[in-house]
Amino acid sequence: MASWAAGAWTGLRRLVVRLRLDLTGLVVGILFVCLSLTPSLLPRTWQAQGVISGLLGSIGYGIGVVAAWLGRPLWRRLSRGWPRASARGRATRNGALAAALTGLLAVSLYFGSSWQRSLYGLVGEPVPGRLGYLRVLPVTVLVVAAGVTVVRAIRALTGWAIRKAGQLVPTIPATITGVTVVVLFGAVGADTALRVGFPSLASSMAATTNDATGGGDRPSVSPNRSGAPPSLVSWDSLGREGRAFVAGGPTLAQLRAFDGADVKEPIRVYVGLESTPTVTDAADLAVRELERTDAAARSVICVVATTGTGWVDPYAAAALEYVARGDTAIVATQFSYLPSWISFLTERERVAQATRALFERVYAYWSTLPAQHRPRLLLLGESLGSLGAESAFRGLDDLLAHTDGALFIGPTHSNPLWTKLEANRDPGSPQVLPVVGSGQSVRFASRPADLAAPADTWRPPRVVYLQNPSDPVTWWSPSLAFTRPDWLEEPRGYDVQPAMRWYPVVSFLQVTADLALAQRVPTTHGHYFHGAIAAAWVAIVQPPHWTEATTTSLTRRLDQS
Repeated sequence: MASWAAGAWTGLRRLVVRLRLDLTGLVVGILFVCLSLTPSLLPRTWQAQGVISGLLGSIGYGIGVVAAWLGRPLWRRLSRGWPRASARGRATRNGALAAALTGLLAVSLYFGSSWQRSLYGLVGEPVPGRLGYLRVLPVTVLVVAAGVTVVRAIRALTGWAIRKAGQLVPTIPATITGVTVVVLFGAVGADTALRVGFPSLASSMAATTNDATGGGDRPSVSPNRSGAPPSLVSWDSLGREGRAFVAGGPTLAQLRAFDGADVKEPIRVYVGLESTPTVTDAADLAVRELERTDAAARSVICVVATTGTGWVDPYAAAALEYVARGDTAIVATQFSYLPSWISFLTERERVAQATRALFERVYAYWSTLPAQHRPRLLLLGESLGSLGAESAFRGLDDLLAHTDGALFIGPTHSNPLWTKLEANRDPGSPQVLPVVGSGQSVRFASRPADLAAPADTWRPPRVVYLQNPSDPVTWWSPSLAFTRPDWLEEPRGYDVQPAMRWYPVVSFLQVTADLALAQRVPTTHGHYFHGAIAAAWVAIVQPPHWTEATTTSLTRRLDQS
């Protein structure tokens, strides 16, 4: 056994020497790769897992290199005078380390495959074969190789800076100066790229996409739609998402086929980013559009907080129109070209400003209507839109005082109201499906059945949050890097692997990686909510003569449209 361990160590050492790898970095990198194979929120293909494992392995290697560089002088000082092990003893010890790491990696791959198969089953997708999972390893190696190259470049740059500083000051100050210069230049460069360069490039590309046609190449002829000939908003200024929104939705024929003859053509009002110079002007124009379309005569006016690109969930909008028999006016404005994740990082205040301006002006218009004939005023926000929608209010009491109901779909961890509600949930209720104030005003749900319990204690106006246990958009937070969240201390949600554990830094990076996969899973999993949206609107609107079977039929119809 000793000779085998010595041989394993010799082979590993030759590889390390040939590739000029840092041994401590290699050990820490392998440990990070093993941790990356533990389950996260969503199932992954072998390609995605390989990239994630490679990135974590690269980060681990970098941490190990820095730790060895900083700790080596201290270790030499502490170990001075200690008896040195024989060459055979060192070879046996190091060989055992190599064997342990190899065995740990093999075991991690085996269990990683089992966990991924279980995750596929939890979300209702076909379970992949076990052997194919081994392809994770070569992808990981390729990504780690790229990462090691970057680490070496940083180390070489740091060494150059230290040598230059050493020409002017003693060794220790030179080392501190060199490291500080590299860190500062790296931080400034990254900050400039993330805050200025990348958003500017992304905005330019997104503006081009925004000009593309959505929902057809000609405006609607219906006077109930923005962009139509009578509209105060030009078709060209709506943007891609605005054109898709006003051109979509159920037709009169479809509404009649579902709910009989007594239906109306829905009103859809939208103001694009190019329609007005400011978000306040957009809100004013949206209200004039509501007046033009006679929205006051409808039973429901719904204010939508859009996502970064100006997107309005067509499923959620259509579901409300079916539930309210088309007697609706849905109004939205666009505040950005950028995808939501970029807007989340760079435009959160603008999100809040745009939604606040729209709601305040719609509310002022609504308040002028005769009290006995006012439409119900509802609010819809999904993902980044839910953050914007919440930001229009000072808290739950303010929301309840100014609306007749609200639907928040897939809230983010930065939502101000969501954060307070989660923190003050009733004792014993889990974070993934909390109960707040005994459910008197607010209910949380993942599936329609979650909204069924007891309806007689749920007072209007009703607020519904749709959030899935496996949605990384809801659970992602920078604090995840160093703080264990409640949802990983409590019993796991119905679609979260029981074996998922919290690890400092690693869990944050795992959930960050899950963000890219959030909508590539079936409904009621990840960031995909179609299965519960119709039931949520039914709970909020409470249409007469509506049954659970009607909700099921509507959900099926929406899924097929």
